[in-house]
Amino acid sequence: MRIRMFLAAICAALLLSGCGYNTIQAQDEQVNAAWAEVLNQYKRRADLIPNLVQVVQGYAAHEREVLTRVTEARASVSGIKVTPELVNDPEALARFQQAQSQLSGALSRLLAVAENYPQLKADANFRDLQAQLEGTENRIAVARNRYIQSVQQYNTTVRVFPNNLTAMAFGYKTKANFSVEEEKALSSPPKVEFGSSSRR
Repeated sequence: MRIRMFLAAICAALLLSGCGYNTIQAQDEQVNAAWAEVLNQYKRRADLIPNLVQVVQGYAAHEREVLTRVTEARASVSGIKVTPELVNDPEALARFQQAQSQLSGALSRLLAVAENYPQLKADANFRDLQAQLEGTENRIAVARNRYIQSVQQYNTTVRVFPNNLTAMAFGYKTKANFSVEEEKALSSPPKVEFGSSSRR
């Protein structure tokens, strides 16, 4: 009896591995790990913003509208409940992506303001924050690119035969990914550099 149960377990394991079950599991974990890194880098960026706003405010307090937009965009991003299930919900991922894009736009406007304030550009704290932000934006791009590739690989696996039968049997579905517009943005690295021009 034990031998039969042992042989049945071996057969079940071979069938599951032959129909892609183990591959789906491994790729699902890769997607989760890649997503966690995306969130980690976005959080790093969000954590830099209060200090950046404070430094800019010290030199450009009357740029209230720009400062307010950055603060509001950060609050909007922080207000989104981020769970592992978000990658399985295209609408939730789209909302997350839109909030992050709005924050990116607000940050770009804030950094553009610095062009008009040579003293701000010369401030050591500002330069340090700018360097940290630039590094973080690059890490975000790398993390998102890895996530996109992981999701693409996973989605292909759960859609091809015979893996699709296994995926249907165990309830695995394709995962949401960043939109095409966002993928295009990844092809050109973000720029948060300042020119040498001074205020005229």
